[in-house]
Amino acid sequence: MDADVVIVGGGLAGLVAATELTAAGRRVALVEQENAGNLGGQAFWSFGGLFLVDSPEQRRWGIRDSAELAWQDWRGSAQWDRLDDEDRWAAAWGEAYVAFAAGEKRAWLQQHGVRFTPLVGWAERGNGRAGGHGNSVPRFHLPWGTGTGVSGPFAAKARAAAAAGLLDLRFRHRVDGLVVEGGAVVGVRGAVLAPDEAPRGVASNRDVVGDFELRAQAVVLASGGIGADHDLVRAMWPERLGRPPRRMLTGVPAHVDGRGIGIAEASGARVVNKDRMWHYTEGVANWDPIWAGHGIRILPGPSSMWFDALGRRLPAPGLPGHDTLGTLRLLRTDPDIAAFDHSWFVASQKVVEKEFALSGSEQNPDLTNHDWPLLLRSRLGRGPTPAVAAFERHGPDFVVADRLGDLVAGMNRIAPEAPLELAAIERQIRERDAELANPFTKDAQLQSIHNARRARSDRFTRVATPHRLLDPAAGPLVAVKLHVITRKTLGGVQTDLDGRAIGADGAPLPGLWAAGEAAGFGGGGAHGYNALEGTFLGGCLFTGRVVGRSLAAAL
Repeated sequence: MDADVVIVGGGLAGLVAATELTAAGRRVALVEQENAGNLGGQAFWSFGGLFLVDSPEQRRWGIRDSAELAWQDWRGSAQWDRLDDEDRWAAAWGEAYVAFAAGEKRAWLQQHGVRFTPLVGWAERGNGRAGGHGNSVPRFHLPWGTGTGVSGPFAAKARAAAAAGLLDLRFRHRVDGLVVEGGAVVGVRGAVLAPDEAPRGVASNRDVVGDFELRAQAVVLASGGIGADHDLVRAMWPERLGRPPRRMLTGVPAHVDGRGIGIAEASGARVVNKDRMWHYTEGVANWDPIWAGHGIRILPGPSSMWFDALGRRLPAPGLPGHDTLGTLRLLRTDPDIAAFDHSWFVASQKVVEKEFALSGSEQNPDLTNHDWPLLLRSRLGRGPTPAVAAFERHGPDFVVADRLGDLVAGMNRIAPEAPLELAAIERQIRERDAELANPFTKDAQLQSIHNARRARSDRFTRVATPHRLLDPAAGPLVAVKLHVITRKTLGGVQTDLDGRAIGADGAPLPGLWAAGEAAGFGGGGAHGYNALEGTFLGGCLFTGRVVGRSLAAAL
């Protein structure tokens, strides 16, 4: 035996599993195809939001939450409909995760060095049904350090375990297959890749300079999802979401290629819910990209008007920040716009300054660098955050103009394939603006804005005071061309509640465990058809923790 456990993947799920195992004195080998600078994986690049229930931060804002309400929201969002088969373990993992988020998750993270800002956001505000998709209350907790503040403590623990001789870090080792003997997984094999000092996130070479094989009592697959492989995303794209876009932006580095899931399936593991995925509709091209096709997601408040490629205002649930996949379905299943890959936000500068945030640790230096003065200036002061201001100046998808006619002309310059009519855009904006004469309205989006303003956390930090978009005092006007941006795999290797991979016969496959996105964040689909946000990093944390503790006890 080369180790007690081999972990495939140096992202957050793999690091958490390694932390639990080495803390219990187990010897671990962790293999990662990228260089040491990429330890922490996708989590490093994320905004870092975490789903917590009935937290001190919520209570300080006057937000009343409970495990019962959170489970109602999760179940209504998941809409599991394969409970006798593919969703058997997925639903159990979903329920266990909600209990974790309402219980020891926050204290456990604090024990590992994760610290939280006072901010609580309201992501996925819902599709308008009490029992349907969406969060009933704000639950999106922001840690200091954004994604780096979550992955960093576990990366530090991995380096400390390596220094103590308990963790063997094998970078530039690409797993190409599992070693299976007598029906049990007993190790991994693969290629040693040539050294490459490419900066974190930048695509590295795939030059093979050798091979390797490692044997252990158990293998943990924590290799991530398929988001960087657009061909695979299109191959898995479900009919219910219409036609996949011809062009998409990429929300993850190139090494997020889904190879590990296919390798597990080829070795006898059951991969389920392949048709479930999570891609955003508010992507913009990064004017300063790190990887090819690098997209950044706008994290919107509720006030921007959303138009399709033909300039028609989207109906509910196609409202900013409300229903990610519901909006994707609207944009991809309408035959009139199926030929186009974009949609539009139209907002005032007042909305942009209050409501536009950008995903990514590098786009939020105030939170990432624990910079209180910068946070106060950029989040509560005048003007947009520096990152948003940079996109307004340099982003190829942004148009800024004082007059609506000039704005629409600019929109047509960057999307000539679908020219917009000024009169139609103006009519829809004026109809919306007319509804602001009273504090009550029949407009579903304005109803949501008024509702959001009743939440103190939103009113103070996230939602602009209702105003007419065409009011010159709120200007200039801003339009943003939006693209689909690939992100998460919601299906994966089916696992039981200990994290053991399930084989084709429905029984655990001896020797193989799975965690994180490769396991569909637990059970092969803990989110079901939808996600409530703040649950992806949380799913890596939870599944890595469960797998590490279960293996430590079993070995």
